[in-house]
Amino acid sequence: MPITLQTLVVTMVGGLLGWRLGMAAVVAWLALGAAGLPVLAGGSGGLAKFAGPTAGYLLAFPVAAGLVGWLAERGWMRGLGRALAAMLLGNAVCLVMGAAWLAAVIGGPQALAAGLWPFLPGAVVKSLVAAGLVWRSRRRVERLA
Repeated sequence: MPITLQTLVVTMVGGLLGWRLGMAAVVAWLALGAAGLPVLAGGSGGLAKFAGPTAGYLLAFPVAAGLVGWLAERGWMRGLGRALAAMLLGNAVCLVMGAAWLAAVIGGPQALAAGLWPFLPGAVVKSLVAAGLVWRSRRRVERLA
C-alpha cells in the first residue's frame, strides 16, 4: 500500500470548500485519474486503479471530502478541536472503506494488517496537519467566496 498525502488533501478540500464543491473537486480529480492521467498515487492512472486492491481508498475520497465539508458547513472548522475531529472522521472513512475493499480482495485479517493498522499513526498526523491548516486559513478562504 502506498503512503501518500492524498487523504490530507482530500480532507482539506472538504474543509475549505464545503461538501458540494469538495466532493465535486475530488470526483473531478478521480475522473482525471480514471481517464489515464498520472494523478493518482505514484504518478499512476487508468481505470484499472478503480478495480484493484486500493480502489476502496479511491472510492472513499469523495465520501471523506463530503463528510468533512458537511461538518465544515456546520461550523466545525471554527474551533481547532472540532476541526481535528472532522479530519479524523474523514481519515477514518478512507481507512475503513479502503480496508473493507481490501478485505474482499485478500481477506479480513490480512487487510487489517496491510491496509489499516500501519496507516493509523499517519492518519492522526495528517489529521493534525489538515486541521491546523484549514482552521488557520478558513477565514481567508471565506473572504474569497
